[in-house]
Amino acid sequence: MLAYRLARPLLFRLEPERAHALTIAGLRLLPTAPPAHDPVLASRVAGIDFPAPVGLAAGFDKNAEVPAAMLALGFGFVEVGTLTPLAQAGNPRPRLFRLVEDAGVVNRLGFNNQGQAAALARLRQRPRGMVGVNIGANKDSADRIADYVAGIAAMAPVADYLTLNISSPNTPGLRDLQQGSEFVDLLAAATTTRGSDGPPLFVKIAPDLDRAGIDTVVRAAIDAGIDALIIGNTTVSRPSLRSRHSSEIGGLSGAPLAVLAAERLADCRRASGGEIALIAAGGIDSGAEAYARIRAGASLVQLYTALVYHGPGLVARINRDLAALLRRDGFATLGEAVGTAV
Repeated sequence: MLAYRLARPLLFRLEPERAHALTIAGLRLLPTAPPAHDPVLASRVAGIDFPAPVGLAAGFDKNAEVPAAMLALGFGFVEVGTLTPLAQAGNPRPRLFRLVEDAGVVNRLGFNNQGQAAALARLRQRPRGMVGVNIGANKDSADRIADYVAGIAAMAPVADYLTLNISSPNTPGLRDLQQGSEFVDLLAAATTTRGSDGPPLFVKIAPDLDRAGIDTVVRAAIDAGIDALIIGNTTVSRPSLRSRHSSEIGGLSGAPLAVLAAERLADCRRASGGEIALIAAGGIDSGAEAYARIRAGASLVQLYTALVYHGPGLVARINRDLAALLRRDGFATLGEAVGTAV
């Protein structure tokens, strides 16, 4: 943590995408043996045994280049992507902005990635640990549901679970897939393609859904046999912010998202009554915040933006603090704590 605090001013002098590319390059040089996790952090979610509940959210390792290195930092699982069937450049630059005063980020990247075939080749060399694959639709696709079907078919052989990302605000019209008959059709096509022996299917939803939208999404996901919901993606809303980049178009992540993300988690728990696993994301930057989301109903948590401001040592610190909080409150396993504050 100290080393990162010393290095951060230098990294922050670089354009954000350039700094990220250098970070990925540096991670390729790190050891890739995952640490031994505290047994109290282990849990079983969607039929999968997770050694620890803190996961890397999609967006950091878009092209599945460094999942083993991220697992070595202490993540219990890593989600790569978002990956689309065909490679695409994404939106024009600049498209990534640090909101330093707010410990947030605004991005309008637009699913920039090298395509599923390139990631598939990398993931055939399976790292030791849990790797999920986040899939999306190409921006110019004529049939977005077909893109998700193609992604499931392509990436299922190398994924411990698959996430349908239908909530990015940076692909025009993508969020419409969260609504009405199109959502039902997508889930039906996805579960049919996955079949009975494929990996679990998760769906990543937007924190900008209202309560009625949450109720509809949760019910449809349960009825379709979806294994978990990730709550949620970046937000197009803007709370009170101090940074000069606060008015940039795109999705907001990081600390300013924490309150909204926690509210949507509570809405999903209320709507689901515990019938489907929930994964919390958005503004998680400490063991205390992770613990609060778990007690509010999340079986797992994910983070990304917090790494920008706190560095890679944050993961081990959250794991350590979370284990201490569980033991302090008398929980023998993480699963016992899920939803206890509801």
